[in-house]
Amino acid sequence: QVQLVESGGGLVQAGGSLRLSCAASGSIFSINTMGWYLQAPGKQRELVALITDGGTANYADSVKGRFTISRDNAKNTVYLQMNSLKPEDTAVYYCNADLRTGWAASVFRYWGQGTQVTVSS
Repeated sequence: QVQLVESGGGLVQAGGSLRLSCAASGSIFSINTMGWYLQAPGKQRELVALITDGGTANYADSVKGRFTISRDNAKNTVYLQMNSLKPEDTAVYYCNADLRTGWAASVFRYWGQGTQVTVSS
């Protein structure tokens, strides 16, 4: 059993900052890529940022220069530092992890339950 638990969402004014955390736990052998997605009301889930196990990060154009993704491999945790927040960043943010539960197991993508981020104007 694998669980991803997010924390750090909330309400913030435009221009403010939030830091999201996502900790993976359970029967984990190794974690490849970890990432953050967002889903606004009535819209499809979309990529915010990804980070490989080697630390290479990729970002959606809309968050470049404002958001920073990082991870602590020892803690199986991924972070998203969000600065200069805008009202259009308002969404439910989901983390995911591509991981193996054993040395011979296939890579499978697991998702967290989501955390609400609301940016007021």
